[in-house]
Amino acid sequence: MRLFLAINFPSGLRHAVVEATTPLREVAPALGWIGEPNLHLTVKFLGEQSPDAASQVSAAMRDVAGRHRGVGVELQGVGAFPNFRRPRVVWMGVSPEPKLELLHHDVEAAAAKLGFEMDGRPFRPHLTLARVKPRSTEAETLRALARAAKHIEFTEELFVESIDLMQSDLSSAGARYRVLASAPLGHA
Repeated sequence: MRLFLAINFPSGLRHAVVEATTPLREVAPALGWIGEPNLHLTVKFLGEQSPDAASQVSAAMRDVAGRHRGVGVELQGVGAFPNFRRPRVVWMGVSPEPKLELLHHDVEAAAAKLGFEMDGRPFRPHLTLARVKPRSTEAETLRALARAAKHIEFTEELFVESIDLMQSDLSSAGARYRVLASAPLGHA
């Protein structure tokens, strides 16, 4: 089973994100836009794992989550990794928040104890809005996308209350995500 750890958002917030970013979809409809039900913040990608590994991860995440309080974050700004000239991912930003970074660090450390490789890249919390296949989009479309992104005025606060262990089922119709376990943040 293909697994990842995520912070999921309430349906109303996911809908508001899709509404706010409609201009991006209009200027670049051929990108691999993420469907509204699948918008989330990835905390750690785990890849293909056994059911036993899923149980171990679930238990470890309950332990990590219990040591952290809920945390407020703000969604705002649209960008691209690495940039709009050569985008691989179009994203909506999540404000830097030390408590969220500490939670991510503790998730990484707990996953490492279970044998997962630590992600050496800096944690840049974001919602993936679209994936871009290399050389699949014309330069003019990318310039229009960058211009449209500058005009997205969306700011929304969210209180993170849990980390979810997610399963991703891939098919020709796209990915379907489902929550396998939820680890509520505690009152540390």
